[in-house]
Amino acid sequence: MKTHPTPKDFAIGADISWYPQMIESGFQFRNSQGHLQPLLQTLKTYNMDTIRLRTWVNPSNHPRSGHCSAQETLAFAKECVKMGYRIMLNFHYSDSWADPGKQVPPAAWAHLSFDNLVTQLYNYTHETITLLTSNGVPVEWAQIGNETNPGMMLPAGSTNNFENLTKLYNAGHNAIKSASPSTKTMIHLAELNNTDFIISYFENLAHHNCQYDMMGFSFYPYHLPNLTYEACFEGFNRSLEEIPKRFGKDFMLVETGGLDEQEAETHKLLSDIIEAITPHPNCKGLLLWEPQGAKAWSGYPLSAWRANGTPSSALDAFFSIQRS
Repeated sequence: MKTHPTPKDFAIGADISWYPQMIESGFQFRNSQGHLQPLLQTLKTYNMDTIRLRTWVNPSNHPRSGHCSAQETLAFAKECVKMGYRIMLNFHYSDSWADPGKQVPPAAWAHLSFDNLVTQLYNYTHETITLLTSNGVPVEWAQIGNETNPGMMLPAGSTNNFENLTKLYNAGHNAIKSASPSTKTMIHLAELNNTDFIISYFENLAHHNCQYDMMGFSFYPYHLPNLTYEACFEGFNRSLEEIPKRFGKDFMLVETGGLDEQEAETHKLLSDIIEAITPHPNCKGLLLWEPQGAKAWSGYPLSAWRANGTPSSALDAFFSIQRS
């Protein structure tokens, strides 16, 4: 197996926010040998040292599209920290999923004036970061929104008005820095292969003096049916070359994944990503999205876990990463 050296602080991990609900429902996690083993212990065998957790403002109790309140996130984050994991917090600024197809403001914030919305975002962000850090959870990174390609909390934070969108980003950034100065703030966009869009987006933010520390990206080539795998990687590699040079920012790939039923293809995807990103000094980490979220439980097809509770062989790709 070809190995890929990375710095000691290169983050390897996953968003596993579904895990508490999976355990509550009775799902049993096993290691690759089929023996019962806590998930956090199993992930360490794949070189993982980082856990990303989403948080929603006033979520429902739906097992897949709810939970993840600040208090629930704190409880699980404390478990992760006890196991030695680094923590990334992902603010969706919604009561449920926020992504390029939907950026819905929390119901309790929906009728606020724009100025009051900025204040509310600041206060909520500051309170949540303070809740974690004051309870023994250091937050190494915090995302100001999730896959905010069209903006956030539409229509108030739409990309039709980058001035207003920047005010929301800056409120999040300033709140995070006030509560935890060492936490790195991150703006997160989907489709890292879409180089021109990403450049235009961050140029607009720069024009309005947007404050943030790092960029975060998603990359799901199997989710882009209008492009071949090869075309996706052509754009992906172009972005890796051009975006750090243009903006001088570090970045992380904070979401990726392949079809759980196609283990060999997903192993190739992860291997190709690892080979592409590890030579770039500005790339500071690689995270999967809900790899443990077995389709049998979640209905989501891009996990890396089998219905019997064992990890997919796709995760073996992480054995090629060698921290130096």
